[in-house]
Amino acid sequence: MSLQPTTTVARIAGYVGETVTLAGWVYHKTGKGKLVFLLLRDGSGTIQCVIFKKQVSETTFALAQQLGQEAACRVTGSVRADERAPGGFELDVHELELVGPSVEYPISPKDHGVEFLMEHRHLWVRSARQHALLRVRAEVIAAAQEWLNEQGFIRFDSPILTATAAEGTSNLFATDYFDLGKAYLAQTGQLYVEAGMMAFGKVYCFGPTFRAEKSKTRRHLTEFWMIEPEVAFADHEDNLVLQEQFVSAIVQRVLERRAADLDVLERDTTVLKRCVPPFPRISYDDALELINAHQGEVEGATPVPWGEDFGAPHEQLIASQFDRPVFVERYPAAIKAFYMEPDPARPEVALCADLLAPEGYGEIIGGSQRIHDPDLLERRINEHGLDVADYRWYLDLRRYGTVPHSGFGMGIERAVAWITGTRHIRETIPFPRMLYRIYP
Repeated sequence: MSLQPTTTVARIAGYVGETVTLAGWVYHKTGKGKLVFLLLRDGSGTIQCVIFKKQVSETTFALAQQLGQEAACRVTGSVRADERAPGGFELDVHELELVGPSVEYPISPKDHGVEFLMEHRHLWVRSARQHALLRVRAEVIAAAQEWLNEQGFIRFDSPILTATAAEGTSNLFATDYFDLGKAYLAQTGQLYVEAGMMAFGKVYCFGPTFRAEKSKTRRHLTEFWMIEPEVAFADHEDNLVLQEQFVSAIVQRVLERRAADLDVLERDTTVLKRCVPPFPRISYDDALELINAHQGEVEGATPVPWGEDFGAPHEQLIASQFDRPVFVERYPAAIKAFYMEPDPARPEVALCADLLAPEGYGEIIGGSQRIHDPDLLERRINEHGLDVADYRWYLDLRRYGTVPHSGFGMGIERAVAWITGTRHIRETIPFPRMLYRIYP
């Protein structure tokens, strides 16, 4: 006999007056004499199941009384509409089958500290808030890929193990690679995606990336997921337009399809509804003036000398002056990656931009026009102290049919944190990897 249920909680509205079987876990249980109320979750939603002693066998009623939090069971009963019930429907139970017991479930309804919950992350993901966060995460990922697919992009997977640093930094996780020396966990798939761009025109990669930065801020993970589009025959302006269309499409889809989850998270969606193009744009120079004019409004947002990068307080201050995401463009080339195209009118700055989310969430996208001249790219590789031999293949892309091209990378976890209003990025990925966290 199949163990599959008749339907799911999410589809229960189509079965009012009918008898169905649901399969799930006991999220909560209360009893009142001859009545037992089970709040059953099945991954798609929750529904209240009512067990009335007179309508079931003595064995079934006794089982209902003994069920522990998170016990797995199958319940059969008739579906009834009830506005007072969670979700608007209830199940009057006829039969109850225990599939998997649960005794003394560690995460009880009482408050628990963050460290305890992180130690039990494998169970914490079952809770209502974490469940809602990860459903939104799944929607963001689906929306991002499907939108790019609809625009004619091809997914072009990049390697996780690489022979060199993509961005010339030392913050890499290294491992021995047989007899070939060291290999590194990828910081980005971008350089490889550029090869795909030259083959297909419009491509993207999506996968985990790694940064061995010893950072403990609420915005950093050592392992995170990034989606990175790359477009041939596209300049800096084309890149910004693509980014604002991309982000807006994702946010609007989450608002449409995950409204119930945003309600669980108590997310104020006012700012999300304003996330429509065009996004405001300011230069790095204008951002410096803005910081000087508003210093003191955000703790830590002290003046920045020209040529230095912004910290989290500076990004928060800049974004607070706008009602939707804002681009900060044309950063000093010296503080950006070697492959970014210099502004021909002002070579000391790069044709690049960071997209800052409102409400203090900071950078969610970084992108640029890429250098397409092979001689200039080789000079920049040397200026960054990198070995040109390691980048022979990357230079080949400029030697055989080079074209102006642009791209960007969006960190999934940072985007989800902003969209859901979650203060710490650790809750936006199923199993976060941080400076002091690799278990479970």
